[in-house]
Amino acid sequence: MGGQRTRHPQIRCTDQLSEERKRLLAAVGDDLWGIELLRFVVQQAVADLAGLGGMLHLGGPGHGSGLRLAVASGLPPTLTQAWEQLDGNGPLAPARAFRDAAFTRVSLPNLGARIPQQSGDEPSEESLAWPVDTAMVAVPLLGLTGPIGALSIVTSSAQEPSPTQLAFLDTLGRWAGERLSRSSAPASNAGLAGWQEQPAGSHLSQELRVGTWDWDIRTGEVIWNDAMMTIMGVDPRAFDGRIEDWTAVVHPEDLPWVLADLEEAIRAGRMYSTEYRVCRPDGTAGWVRARGRLVVDENGEPARMIGTLWDITKTHEDLEAVTEPAAVARSSRIGQLTRALAEAVTVRDVVDASAHHILPSFGAAGLLLSFLEGDHLRPVGYTGYSKEFIERIARISASSGLPISESLRERTPMFINSVEEFIERYPTNADLPAAGGKKAWAFLPLVVSGRPVGTCVVSFAEPRRFTGEERNLLTTLSGLVAQAMERARLFDREHTRAQELQRGLLPRRLPSLPAISAAARYLPAGKDMEAGGDWYDVIPLSADRVAIVIGDVMGHGVAEAVTMGRLRTAVRTLADLELPPDELLSHLNDLVSELGDDFYATCLYLVYDATTRSCVLTRAGHPPPAVVYPDGTVHFPDAEPNAPLGAATPPFDTVEMDLPEGSLLVLYTDGLVESSVLDIDQGIAQLAETLNGTSARVSCRHEDQPECAECLDDLCDHLTSALVPGKQGSGDDDAALLIARTHALSCDDMASWPLPEHPKAAGQAREHVRAQLGVWHLDALSMTTELLASELVGNVVRHAKGPIQLRLLRTNVLTCEVSDGSLTTPRIRRASDTDEGGRGLQLVSAISHRWGTRYTPTGKCIWTEQPLMPVEPGLFAEQSDLDLHDLLEE
Repeated sequence: MGGQRTRHPQIRCTDQLSEERKRLLAAVGDDLWGIELLRFVVQQAVADLAGLGGMLHLGGPGHGSGLRLAVASGLPPTLTQAWEQLDGNGPLAPARAFRDAAFTRVSLPNLGARIPQQSGDEPSEESLAWPVDTAMVAVPLLGLTGPIGALSIVTSSAQEPSPTQLAFLDTLGRWAGERLSRSSAPASNAGLAGWQEQPAGSHLSQELRVGTWDWDIRTGEVIWNDAMMTIMGVDPRAFDGRIEDWTAVVHPEDLPWVLADLEEAIRAGRMYSTEYRVCRPDGTAGWVRARGRLVVDENGEPARMIGTLWDITKTHEDLEAVTEPAAVARSSRIGQLTRALAEAVTVRDVVDASAHHILPSFGAAGLLLSFLEGDHLRPVGYTGYSKEFIERIARISASSGLPISESLRERTPMFINSVEEFIERYPTNADLPAAGGKKAWAFLPLVVSGRPVGTCVVSFAEPRRFTGEERNLLTTLSGLVAQAMERARLFDREHTRAQELQRGLLPRRLPSLPAISAAARYLPAGKDMEAGGDWYDVIPLSADRVAIVIGDVMGHGVAEAVTMGRLRTAVRTLADLELPPDELLSHLNDLVSELGDDFYATCLYLVYDATTRSCVLTRAGHPPPAVVYPDGTVHFPDAEPNAPLGAATPPFDTVEMDLPEGSLLVLYTDGLVESSVLDIDQGIAQLAETLNGTSARVSCRHEDQPECAECLDDLCDHLTSALVPGKQGSGDDDAALLIARTHALSCDDMASWPLPEHPKAAGQAREHVRAQLGVWHLDALSMTTELLASELVGNVVRHAKGPIQLRLLRTNVLTCEVSDGSLTTPRIRRASDTDEGGRGLQLVSAISHRWGTRYTPTGKCIWTEQPLMPVEPGLFAEQSDLDLHDLLEE
């Protein structure tokens, strides 16, 4: 190094900076920890020597086994990858400084082919093209028991560092080594207040041991140093060098989230930092803090992770000792919160659980949960704020400069201790704290699987200094809340869709008909199975008859609900064809059979005729209906149920019965009378006992309004609460209930006449119609009805056979029926200009509100319906009276 050198002014300036940096080291508190500490050391060394960059290596397991790169700064990845693992006995500057525990300087251009390569191959000439004056200086990191690593700086100066610079490097190496090895605890009698003043990341009273680890992500191989072995309590002779050696030591309760954090760090390419418990093979347990840095390959893919690990068991023991009462209470509340969030189903549940447990745990005064929707944060739950303030917050864009938006964009929690700090950082929104009435805030992003989904704001009524423990705990809780919120949002979304599907497949309301009054209930199986296969319907038929149907598709879910919708549509279509109940179920059985072998359904279909007070029913695998007579007695019709649809073999058995005025028909699915603890026979018996005497009680409530369905609604509620208490949304099977009260058509509202099989029958039909409508004071409908009756009777005389019967019914519509003994179905056909006939049914269709054909035991019946309201003026203005009379005389 030679003779006396003249000190350059720049060197004197550098010496002054070195002295200032020494004073900086003395002023640094305990805020720096782990990787942050190592990075700070490298940056200070590079700045002091005005170097190109620097590296810090930590010693590997065993004496002389090697060094591994922990931190690099200012150097390109292509260079640092070549220096990630060094031979401890090699000639490189970091190895020599570590081995000799002394300052070392090596000229890089003279190093030649001895520079290490990541692959272990000989380096190329191009990769070793160092500038002539480039050198590397290195100093050891001296711990309590000797070197634990080496700090090296690449410089572009041919001159050696000045004595002041050398002294600073030596001080820096000792300072870093001691901080990685010594205890930095406050006095044992510092008390709770003293602990709360410790900054986040400070290492409290403990005998600190630093472990280093190197994990090959692709092969699963790991390298631990001696300290790592000691901390984990692993015998080096039993260490297999596999990642499973690490996972076997992590506490089973902590392992799931520790692995999740590790996977997220690899996926996001960020620093790995966490604390967890370990269960050592010798039976002892402890707490450790781990930090790691991801190393990528030449393609930018994760290859390795290297890091450090500290034993912080004493820290947790001391914290528990001085904060035990508060910690126990908070731990209890956090445990309750965890359980509440796990049980929360809806977003409202999550909001309530968070407010109930988070606020008292931290003494907070406000909570706000928001979802990210597009470019806005939509508040979904809050407490401690006014509605006006929440409406103002809802108008703020997620890209705004407010902390609630910044924390979400950066995916980093943000803590503001006072109103003054808020105003200093966000002067353009200085009025927000006063509007919200809060003086300290924790802005927590809600992130699920690396995707931001919303924010959580915990606010306080007074200024607050957030301790490191509180910051970590709030950050951890935000992760739990995020998972619960996202799960609840998905449930709410599917719940809404299921409700919409169910509403679309079941009748929104039952029709008001002269023949019956009806009410119904649908009970879903549970919160997670809102869409089921149970269904019901009330279908008006001709001549004041009504079809009532109830069914149950086997199973639960969307597929069963869709099948139920198809069956309900098919029943309505077949009912419009006026098919008898047994024929209708035969067609329905064919439809279910075509769906596949896995589809089965039960069904009960009945038709009630208000003119004869008779009822015909058929059921396929369905429980029998309950008939409650006016005197209160309950009867279940005896009939074979037939097999379920999809497995039945037609024909289906039918049951006919007469129903007195005011009888109740109670139709239900098996979910109402059967459960895991109750067989169907017991359930039907319980239903009969509950129904006993209800008919009289129902009928007397609305004597002046026998058609009122309000009493039937009350009866539905009574039955469901008595048969399935608490089942609303929590049972094993969904259930449907439909109750119909029958009404008979008065004799004064019916009139019928036999007609001869002769052309004069049309004229007689017109006379009967004219006379009867006069009695009913429906003269406004006389001309139209005469024309309909005349046309229908004329068609029978011309194309069918007798006996011919004319019938008029008066309810909410005027029904005109013509029956004959033929089974031929009339159809509308298009008549050409030269055809003399073929326009009769076209005329019937044009002037009636509704018309159709149904088969009877003796033939068929053609019917028409007209609303009971005055004929609109001018309805036949386009036709002269002569034209109408000509048509009537035809």
